Amino acid sequence: MLRSGQGSVKTQAGETGQELLETVQNRAANRCRVAVLVSGGGTNLQAVLDAARAGGIPHGEIALVVSSRPGVKALERAAAFGVEAVVLERSRYETAEKFDAALLRLLKKHGIELVVLAGFLCILGKKVVKAYPNRMLNVHPSLIPSFCGEGMYGLKVHEAALARGVKVTGATVHYVNEVCDGGEILLQKAVEVRAGDTPEMLQQRVMERAEWLLLPRAVEIVAARIAAGRG
Repeated sequence: MLRSGQGSVKTQAGETGQELLETVQNRAANRCRVAVLVSGGGTNLQAVLDAARAGGIPHGEIALVVSSRPGVKALERAAAFGVEAVVLERSRYETAEKFDAALLRLLKKHGIELVVLAGFLCILGKKVVKAYPNRMLNVHPSLIPSFCGEGMYGLKVHEAALARGVKVTGATVHYVNEVCDGGEILLQKAVEVRAGDTPEMLQQRVMERAEWLLLPRAVEIVAARIAAGRG
């Protein structure tokens, strides 16, 4: 126990307890606040949460999860991690513009600096995209520009890849712009297509070998850039 007059206890690094606390607080304050937008099971969300827990996203803080649907598994994943989760149902808003406005208010309220679309099935409007230039990421289950664009999501992507007979597919993390799947590519990873694959089998392999690896890495890359820009 530290008693009055004994002075400050120092760590091996030479820091006092107070200095160490201040260092930890400063590091937390300098992290980029990240929101993950979801619509379903949240397997990509889980990959990001696991990476954050393991120290793989040191420049980012997963501060908010937004779901476009109630009762989905992604909300349970957020709760288990201790991240605040909000349901913002598209069907409750008369227009896309009103939904976008509500989403922007929510993101601003939580001080969000980086937005990650992880299986988010709502198309975002121009105002949302323009509010986060080069600060909004999406993960897509193919090697863009193949099998992407409007209407291409989930199993549909893998069905199209198998129908075309490609031997290699993969996943892409890209910045979001006003063109569906049209933003600048940040990371890609190839995954083999095997004889006898079903869409479900291919989907699982692409998630495990590409999506779950790329997305946390991309979040850290962009979070580090944002944090550095504030320094």
